[in-house]
Amino acid sequence: MSLRPRRSVLYMPGSNARAIEKARTLPADCIVLDLEDSVAPDVKSAARAQACAAVTAGGFGPREVVMRINGLDTAWWRDDMAAATAVKPDAILVPKVSSPGHLEKIAEALADLAADRHIQVWAMMETPLAVLNAGAIAAATDGRTRLSAFVMGTNDLAKDTRVRIAPGREALRSWLMTCVAAARAYGLDILDGVYNDIADAEGFARECGEAHDLGFDGKTLIHPSQIATANAAFAPSAEEVAQARKIIAAFNLPENEDKGVISLDGRMVERLHAEMARRTLAIAEAIEAMRWAGQ
Repeated sequence: MSLRPRRSVLYMPGSNARAIEKARTLPADCIVLDLEDSVAPDVKSAARAQACAAVTAGGFGPREVVMRINGLDTAWWRDDMAAATAVKPDAILVPKVSSPGHLEKIAEALADLAADRHIQVWAMMETPLAVLNAGAIAAATDGRTRLSAFVMGTNDLAKDTRVRIAPGREALRSWLMTCVAAARAYGLDILDGVYNDIADAEGFARECGEAHDLGFDGKTLIHPSQIATANAAFAPSAEEVAQARKIIAAFNLPENEDKGVISLDGRMVERLHAEMARRTLAIAEAIEAMRWAGQ
């Protein structure tokens, strides 16, 4: 089982050269070079050129590098796609994906540009229609659309629905879980939205823990100070790794090879728990490999 950790996914403005340079040294699992929300209209072209130069220059080590293009309803997205595919980031993040048709437009652009096969597509889920169509959007994942991850855009979702984001995010909870279910049904990763109050470290840690419990793979971030907390929240603990090893070892015993359920430390453990344990170990090993790779 080979998995890629996406515990901490940090947005960096494509227009900020100093921030991009700093990103090469930060312990984030993924860096998103943003051409959309964080970039003013009059510097879109300059930001695009600067972000592309950064991808070409490399130096991000084991970090996944993603470029967020402008929305499909803007005048910039086609130029963004052409520039991004030319420099081959790990993925292209598409804002405001609200229907499978939006992914079809991206697929057509990728085909027209003869984009390198390794470039994946991530979809921002940040509109009411995105939530209503989550299952259909996730089902569109294939070799043409290259969809591999959902990214929640909770700020935009709250704006469009007029709900208030409060601690615990009760108003958003059902929509978050709808997207988690859709992602899991079709084998996609899913990342939680940003936490706006950079100074509220306690609130951020709480929300990371909640997102982990809801099934998210990681969290999108707006400041480097949030990286360590996200990395800790979405990584298996030492106790979880030890328990995973124990479960796998127990099922590997000759007397348990053909059993669907066994007793371990006074608890009934099923084969599904062994599958979960293997995933826990795979994530832990991938995180350790990133650490040894210099992150």
